[in-house]
Amino acid sequence: MARNVIVAETAGFCFGVSRAVELVEQAVKAGGRVATLGPIIHNRHVVAHFEALGVRELSSPEQAQAGECVVIRSHGVSRAEYERLQATGACIVDATCPFVKKIHKIISEAAKNGQQPVIIGTRTHPEVLAIAGWCEHPVIFETPEELQNWLDADENRKNLPMRMVCQTTSTQILWKTCCEIAKKVCTNCEIFDTICKATEMRQKEATALAQRSDAMVVVGDARSSNTGRLAMICKQYCSSVSLVDHAEELDLHLFRNANTVGITAGASTPAWIIKEVNKKMSEDIKVETAMEENFAELLEQSLKTLNNGDKVTGTVMAIGSTEIELDLGTKHTAYIPLDDFSSDPNVKPEDAVKVGDQIEAIVVHVNDGEGVVRLSRKRLEAGKAWEEIEAAVESKEVLEGVVTEENKGGLVVNVKGIRVFVPASQSGVAKGGDLSELLKKTVQLRITEVNRARRRVVGSIRSVAAEQRKAAQEKIWSEIEVGKQYHGTVKSLTSYGAFVDIGGVDGMVHVSELSWNRIKNPAEVVKVGDEIDVYVIALDPEKRKISLGYKTDATNPWTIFNNEYKVGDVVTVKIVKLMSFGAFAEIIPGVDGLIHISQIADRRIGKPEDVLSEGQEVEAKIIDIDEEHKRISLSIRALLAPSADGEAADEDAE
Repeated sequence: MARNVIVAETAGFCFGVSRAVELVEQAVKAGGRVATLGPIIHNRHVVAHFEALGVRELSSPEQAQAGECVVIRSHGVSRAEYERLQATGACIVDATCPFVKKIHKIISEAAKNGQQPVIIGTRTHPEVLAIAGWCEHPVIFETPEELQNWLDADENRKNLPMRMVCQTTSTQILWKTCCEIAKKVCTNCEIFDTICKATEMRQKEATALAQRSDAMVVVGDARSSNTGRLAMICKQYCSSVSLVDHAEELDLHLFRNANTVGITAGASTPAWIIKEVNKKMSEDIKVETAMEENFAELLEQSLKTLNNGDKVTGTVMAIGSTEIELDLGTKHTAYIPLDDFSSDPNVKPEDAVKVGDQIEAIVVHVNDGEGVVRLSRKRLEAGKAWEEIEAAVESKEVLEGVVTEENKGGLVVNVKGIRVFVPASQSGVAKGGDLSELLKKTVQLRITEVNRARRRVVGSIRSVAAEQRKAAQEKIWSEIEVGKQYHGTVKSLTSYGAFVDIGGVDGMVHVSELSWNRIKNPAEVVKVGDEIDVYVIALDPEKRKISLGYKTDATNPWTIFNNEYKVGDVVTVKIVKLMSFGAFAEIIPGVDGLIHISQIADRRIGKPEDVLSEGQEVEAKIIDIDEEHKRISLSIRALLAPSADGEAADEDAE
């Protein structure tokens, strides 16, 4: 006999079926005559239970009696059937599954958009018949081959505007193949993935369980399409599959050689039948099981009542463009609008969660009539955030947030979704400074005041910044030494130098240490906000004064010149000053050379300005470099062809 029995977590009632069954229960408790249009679900045990309570089953709307309470099953009915039922004067309770209702709406809009309705599903299934009854001239295909053949039969069909939906209980493989055909062949087909995510998850779980089991038991009514598909899926991965209606149909001899047996069940199978099957299997292997519960108790467990403000845990079934769908294990369709998912505007739901994840949320609104419940994860976050912020006042914990607004009195910071007001005096910005510079920046702050009733929170950025600056200062002074290099930020400029923040401590770079060139104002070299590399020239720990240097040997123009030029090089120079004995020319910024009057031209000239002018660029040859006195001699004449006058000038010079 099997040593291990595993029951699928998703086995049994889906929320649509749970809702339909509960609505019948409520109608019976309310008193009066109760009927269902067709079997409420495809499970003879549930139907028999309601028959015993006096609920009759109608085969057509015309059988309804005026004043009688008639429950429409979760599969739904066509528009025509609904209108015929209304005409009888019966009191209608619509238990159509919200997912199926959604398909009715989608398919009913096909005619308005001039589209051909295409339905993928079993033609005779009540759900498909109802869907077809909400549109005009639909075509229904049970297999991808039928769809392909229909398209191939008439080439014009491939260009038809179409709207394609699927029966909620169809298999993903069948639907995916149909979608691939439509995308490949059709030029104008709008596709809506309407497979119920609960069904999809149940099928995926059955697949995984069948792959790891030696035998599978599928529990449910053989008339149930949902149950039949589960059995079909299990047979693809497991050689021994039994479809049973209840525990009495179990043939335990079939599991004699099985080490692991998996149990799954269709959406129309009540929990008490699954439990009986599990109990019968488990008793033979002496596995402890819970006490058997009666139908009403088990039904009540699966039909939880939800109230606004309840905290619930659900499984993510789908992530759409406007909402996230959750399975709460109740009769309701649960969803979280995307704008209610998180208080952090930068969080993308598709990055934060995936299908199959379990998340907590708060119930915001319950609509039992439609079987829909709206949830908010943002409110749950907000509740936790308020608790954390209130605790932070006592603990003086440093929190982090993003500056979202600037107003007359200060700033607004988003901390865990809570608006925290920071007065201008506590912003850390100097009086008269620009608060807007902090917009959209992440800041650290301490909460100083909380009034949850008035939803008022006050914080201080300055106190945290002051502590951080003090700690940084202590660290700097404990490590600083002459010659040490720092990467700092220019904080302010004066006529005699620049003050640089080197990590919480300001040091001063004297104007003479800013540049190798002679400058009149520090602004010629740096500006406030510049990030520069500096080094310590001198320091006075008692007076807390630091002298910094900015110019380095690497930036020394003479060093740069020596690294790049040598005697004999031809350079383009700029005439910067004319003297009686020659002209000074800039080779690179900070390095000038002298062109002696005898080296200006290839002839005798009276004065340099006869040939040159200040600002003029000319080519010259480096003829001498005096390293000791840092002097450079240049010659224009050396680049000119000798003339008769030039030769005479040479003779005179001798």
